[in-house]
Amino acid sequence: MNNPTSEPLVSLVDVSLGFGFGDAVTPVVENVSLDIHAGDVVALVGESGSGKSVTAMSILRLVPSPPLVWLGGEVRWQGERIDNKSDRDLQAWRGRKVGVIFQEPMTSLNPLHTIEKQIVEMVQLHHPVSARQASAKALSMLERVGLKDPSTKLKAYPHQLSGGERQRVMIALALVNEPEMLIADEPTTALDVTIQAQILDLIADLQREFGMAVLFITHDLTLVRRFCQQVAVMERGRVVEAGPTGRVFDAPQHPYTQALLAAEPGNPPEPLKGEQKPLLTGRDVRVWFPIQRGILRRTIGHVKAVDGIDFTLHEGESLGVVGESGSGKSTLARAILRLEESAGVLDFEGQSLQGLNRKALRPVRKRMQIVFQDPYGSLSPRLSVEQIVREGLDIHKIGEPEERDAAVIEALKAVELDPEMRFRYPNEFSGGQRQRIAIARALIMRPRFIILDEPTSALDRTVQFQVIELLKRLQAEYGLSYLFISHDLKVVKALCHSVMVMKDGKVVEQGPAEQVFNFPQNPYTQALLETAFAV
Repeated sequence: MNNPTSEPLVSLVDVSLGFGFGDAVTPVVENVSLDIHAGDVVALVGESGSGKSVTAMSILRLVPSPPLVWLGGEVRWQGERIDNKSDRDLQAWRGRKVGVIFQEPMTSLNPLHTIEKQIVEMVQLHHPVSARQASAKALSMLERVGLKDPSTKLKAYPHQLSGGERQRVMIALALVNEPEMLIADEPTTALDVTIQAQILDLIADLQREFGMAVLFITHDLTLVRRFCQQVAVMERGRVVEAGPTGRVFDAPQHPYTQALLAAEPGNPPEPLKGEQKPLLTGRDVRVWFPIQRGILRRTIGHVKAVDGIDFTLHEGESLGVVGESGSGKSTLARAILRLEESAGVLDFEGQSLQGLNRKALRPVRKRMQIVFQDPYGSLSPRLSVEQIVREGLDIHKIGEPEERDAAVIEALKAVELDPEMRFRYPNEFSGGQRQRIAIARALIMRPRFIILDEPTSALDRTVQFQVIELLKRLQAEYGLSYLFISHDLKVVKALCHSVMVMKDGKVVEQGPAEQVFNFPQNPYTQALLETAFAV
């Protein structure tokens, strides 16, 4: 716990940072001071783009310079200044003294190496152990972070894991060397509520066991209240309020803190009016992946990612699909878009999607869009925001060039982004801003049906509210239908008319949202709701 008379483990003293573009430097962090003592669990909260991640990563200089520009201030480790040390000297801190859980695991894990190789490398970098000993340590950590079938997952590559599984691997990488301090940058963003609770309990157990300090960056204030003793609130690069979590949450002094705490995803959607025609129908939908062994790669079994799913999505309806990571939610979405081969019946607007060739699918896909879970992985780093958002219009040759430019500006305004940002690139934006760019790319096509795969997972509560209200308005104006995949049941409750709960590739419960939320029948659904709405 925080002892004000002891020397802090880490001190940020009037740290100011900026991003340089040519000769111009844009300040992003201004005069931030923060002390973290051994055993402290400190939350850094604020809207996307407020400077939380840049501030935390400046401790070990993990943001490349350029474009990052150090404008002033110091970082001290147990009184020793480290912000002016070389990268070679900082290796003693990175991974061994300070572990980091990054926000986007797919861009942090090496796609060419197995999970085992990456964790073993992390262990051997800091400890003189054999590969066998390091591998045993890797297996033990995967077990501790709750990864199913960890011995098999050790041999897997990152793309073979679900988003939640990749995040758990990142947590194992950060904790495997038992660091003195952990920087957790949105560590539970990709995880369902039950796994969130398990991971936070795990981090809390390790924090108590080793006296480890934790700097917890998040937009989820519910997790802050449950997990952190101290909190610092950032707005536009400045710390506007800080102190014990109980005091800040129960008696916030700054208007921005008050607004954050008051923000909720919103009220349930307006009921559907009258009888609505089915837009998308699935019957006995199956996606089975073969398990192959031996030199001849014989199939010895199947991973039943989606196993006999029935559902109906009506015009103007939002269908929420919930369940733990690896339950088959995203696989079902890819099957609907024909990005994954599937068996069973899939009908869209009365037309069977199964068996359509690439040419026949093209006009259908113009009316179906998707917002992926990982915005950074789905946005090309070589294209500007304008090119990314406009890409669908260009491919389908919709409108004249001037009309396309106007549509890009309109879409960016709709997702609360400054249109002047359209000439910048994805790496220049925060995680939440990148997700809004991905939403704008889908909205610009004005489709009849949008798959939203964790569209608000990277957004803070205030922006979640804005996006949910935006989606509701667009749905009412254009008669859109949504298949909404999420682990955040509060957001599902605010947007969805009906809910489908998945576990291990099967549907365990489905029905009107009000019925599922208020009178859940399945024990798994009851456990999800109890965890999600716990105070």
